[in-house]
Amino acid sequence: MTIDPERDLEISRLIKAPRAAVWAAWTNPTSFAKWWIPAPALCRVEAMDVRPGGALTTLMSENGGAFGPHLDACYLEIDPGRRLVFTNALVSGWRPAEQPMMTAIITLDDHDLGTAYRAVVMHKNSADQIMHRDMGFYDGWGTVAAQLAALVEN
Repeated sequence: MTIDPERDLEISRLIKAPRAAVWAAWTNPTSFAKWWIPAPALCRVEAMDVRPGGALTTLMSENGGAFGPHLDACYLEIDPGRRLVFTNALVSGWRPAEQPMMTAIITLDDHDLGTAYRAVVMHKNSADQIMHRDMGFYDGWGTVAAQLAALVEN
């Protein structure tokens, strides 16, 4: 995949766990809720229908408060154990979203030490990419990748 530096953002890291464990953490709602949002905020998975057209909906609680909207997305592609593609441009059942911003491509590849993890987040234009970057993309997605690694490496 070619990265467009004007519209795409990327996080990659080596996770010292088998690819199957990383995949399970991405596709099991209980596991996903443990790492998907940077701590100390909490995540609740409202919907996780891991199939093309299926919903991925999460809620977030900060400072112990009520849960509010976080992500309302639709899976576009599933290659079991290897690749997940989802977007917030659509919601469950391929319905157009109110405020689309990104499409994420998550790839998991075997590595001698575990799993080569890569998240590429594509945006429709450079303004959305800059907004996502300035919202803390690298800190946020980097933190959740570290939380994912901590969960599956133990």
